[in-house]
Amino acid sequence: QVQLVESGGGSVQAGGSLRLSCAGSGRTFGTNAMGWFRQVPGKERVFVAAVNWSGSHTDYADSVKGRFTISRDNAKSTLSLQMNSLTPDDTAVYYCAVHRYSLSSRNPSEYDYWGQGTQVTVSS
Repeated sequence: QVQLVESGGGSVQAGGSLRLSCAGSGRTFGTNAMGWFRQVPGKERVFVAAVNWSGSHTDYADSVKGRFTISRDNAKSTLSLQMNSLTPDDTAVYYCAVHRYSLSSRNPSEYDYWGQGTQVTVSS
């Protein structure tokens, strides 16, 4: 059974940093792109960042570009999101996901596996 487990969420003041991690089990994801999405209550899940299968190509939403860094370790089946200069607008539940194919995408419908989410709260 495929499982993705996020960790590293929490509460932080504006300007602070958090590092999210996502551990995969049940199968290997070394040939799949992976991504991070976030969702606030009452709104759709939105794209944050993605990385291709090898880690050589990354993509970021404009709102996080220059502040967030996505990375992966295929040997450990882990995905990370380093979040710096956080603002209250970054408050959301963050989800990691595994894409259907090797190239990354911003479309959540192309991701087949999802974690349960981790809450990030940024106070002003």
